[in-house]
Amino acid sequence: MAHANQRRSQNVSGDFYVDQTCIDCDTCRWMTPEVFYRAGGLSAVYHQPANETERLRAMQALLACPTASIGTVEKPKDIKHAHESFPVSVADNVYHCGYHSEKSYGAASYLIERPEGNVLVDSPRFAPPLVKRLEAMGGIRYLYLTHQDDVADHAKFRQHFSCERILHVDDITPDTQDVEIQLSSSEPVQLQPDLLIIPVPGHTKGHTVLLYNQKFLFTGDHLAWSSQLNQLIAFRGVCWYSWTELTRSMRNLLDYSFEWVLPGHGRRYYADQVTMHTQMKQCIAWMEAN
Repeated sequence: MAHANQRRSQNVSGDFYVDQTCIDCDTCRWMTPEVFYRAGGLSAVYHQPANETERLRAMQALLACPTASIGTVEKPKDIKHAHESFPVSVADNVYHCGYHSEKSYGAASYLIERPEGNVLVDSPRFAPPLVKRLEAMGGIRYLYLTHQDDVADHAKFRQHFSCERILHVDDITPDTQDVEIQLSSSEPVQLQPDLLIIPVPGHTKGHTVLLYNQKFLFTGDHLAWSSQLNQLIAFRGVCWYSWTELTRSMRNLLDYSFEWVLPGHGRRYYADQVTMHTQMKQCIAWMEAN
C-alpha cells in the first residue's frame, strides 16, 4: 500500500500519486502514459485523470504496480470496477493480465484465450480478483514461462489450475525443478498447431519466445520497443548469458512473420509484417554496432 507521507515531490497535486517505494519498473508509464511519467529516476504523476477513461486506466496501473507504490488520497470507490477490468484486451483473444509481481521486477504477463485451452504467458501475482476472472474465462491449460526471471507465482497457478508449466531445461532452477514440460531442444517446438516455441538463448541460456498464430510474439526479456530510441531493442545492460548468442537468436527471428511484440519488460510494438521485418533488421544492425 502506498503511503501519502512518502509521496514523491515530483507528483503534481491531486488524488493519484507515486510514493518513494517505486522501483522504476516502468509498468505505470507504459500502461497509462497520459498520467504517469519518469522524473528524478522514478515514476510520478504529471497529469491527474480528467475523465472516467483516464481514471480507469490510472486505477489499472495502480493495481498492476508490483510494489503497490501508487496510491490515492481519497479511498477509491471504483476499485472493484478496476479489478473486474482485468485481463485487459490487447487484440483479438490476447489479454494483458496486470497484477505484475515484484518477484519478476514487474514483468508483464499475458493470457491467450483459446477453445483448445488457455495459455498464461509468464506469471503475474496470484491475485484473487485475477484468479476469479481467469476461472470465468476457462482456466489455464498451459503456463508458458519464457525464462527463469519471470516465473513469479508459477507454483500457485499450477496448484490452483492444474496447468502444465513449460520452461527450457537450461533455465530450470531449484524453484522450478518440478515444471511439467521441460524443453531441451535448440530447435523450435510446435506445442500446438497455433503455438510455436522458439529458443532464443542470449538474455539467459534457456530463454524462449512464443509465436501464436503467426501474429503475436511473446518475447519475455528478449525483445522490446524502446520509446527513447524509437526502435526495437534487446537489453544489453541485463544480458546475463551472451550478447553474441542473443544477436544470433535475433537474426533467427527474421525467418518468422508476426505483427505484435509483447515483452515482459519494455514496451509493446505493433506493425504490419513488412514494417516489422524492417524493424527487426534495424534492431539487429543496432545490436551488431553495440
